Amino acid sequence: MNWGSSLMTTPPPATALAGLKVLDLSRVLAGPYCTQMLADHGADVIKVEPPAGDETRGWGPPFVAPDTSAYYQNLNRAKKNIVVDLSVPEGRDILDTLLRDTDVLVENFKAGTLAKWGYPDEELRRRFPALIHCRVTGFGTDGPLGGQPGYDAVLQAYGGLMSVNGEPDGPPLRVGVPVVDQVTGILAFSGILLALHERHRSGLGQLVDCALLDTAISLLHPHSASWLASGAVPRRTGSAHPAIAPYDAFTAADGPVFIAVGNDRQFGALTEVLGVPELAGDPRFRTNQDRVRHQRELRAALESAIAAVPRAELAARLTERGVPASPVHDVAEALTAPQVRHRGLVIESGDYRGPASPVSLSRTPARVRPEVRGAGADTREVLDAAGYDGAAIDRAVADGVVRLPGPR
Repeated sequence: MNWGSSLMTTPPPATALAGLKVLDLSRVLAGPYCTQMLADHGADVIKVEPPAGDETRGWGPPFVAPDTSAYYQNLNRAKKNIVVDLSVPEGRDILDTLLRDTDVLVENFKAGTLAKWGYPDEELRRRFPALIHCRVTGFGTDGPLGGQPGYDAVLQAYGGLMSVNGEPDGPPLRVGVPVVDQVTGILAFSGILLALHERHRSGLGQLVDCALLDTAISLLHPHSASWLASGAVPRRTGSAHPAIAPYDAFTAADGPVFIAVGNDRQFGALTEVLGVPELAGDPRFRTNQDRVRHQRELRAALESAIAAVPRAELAARLTERGVPASPVHDVAEALTAPQVRHRGLVIESGDYRGPASPVSLSRTPARVRPEVRGAGADTREVLDAAGYDGAAIDRAVADGVVRLPGPR
């Protein structure tokens, strides 16, 4: 028997969402991140772009192709791509046809857009009762700010995140990654899975309503809990924790290191590693409450000892003693760190380099397909599968309703 040949033809492991059909009408970050996670776990995702394209195609440099930014590439792999003008009736006819065979619809249009096109919520439920409709908005669709657009940074500002981010004597700062958008994408992914699970029982779809505002407020812990309990407005603490000490970045001999002491035993171990065991018995520092009340004095007492040791060496010695610590890596150091590579968190396949799926399953793992399709690359294939004949597709192309790959 030719064992090599047999091994070569072994199919890849099954994926958790194989057979799930997703129509992605979303743009920018939260929606595309959600649908990419669905695609990584096996869903058949069709991304529908407007004639002008997803604006993040032009969010660069860097660019990985003339019309594809690295930003776009790392949110839209493994999706088929079609270009349809949904602002015209003929384009909405195509949408209607595609929805007949769709399990999940993900969109982040301005509130009211789908209703204007003939798809209010109740109409979607009536015509496609098993459809799971995931809607991503900035502030929701009703209330004082219902329908108002919002990017990640706007919601960081409105939702209080910026107010607690930054140095105590500095201005409020935006968190350096679009955390509201990305977590909204993860919550949308989770909500879709909940709705799919419930559909097994009822046979019915439902609306998964995700707003960036809801995400921002959910991320305020522990500051929200503190204000609700005490009424004291939380203040910026830099990289320090407002209720744990020492839990902060310090300057080691060759750069910054973060030390996270969560209990009194860990504090004792820290003082021993640094050669200042007497600090563990100091009345100002015996318990976490004592240390939080005397954070300035504590920091001053630790700084010189920390400054004498290289950051990687110090982090390793502390970790051996059960004290969480790490060098403060820049992006390049993080993406090349041995543990990151060991966990397979960076994909390198041909010309493609990108982050892996963060959800790891033992029996049905994610299967990342790195290809990112050009605008309209799959228009003909998708419409053909939906039942359109060649003449109908050609007419739609000639009328500008859909687009095939190539120059605009």
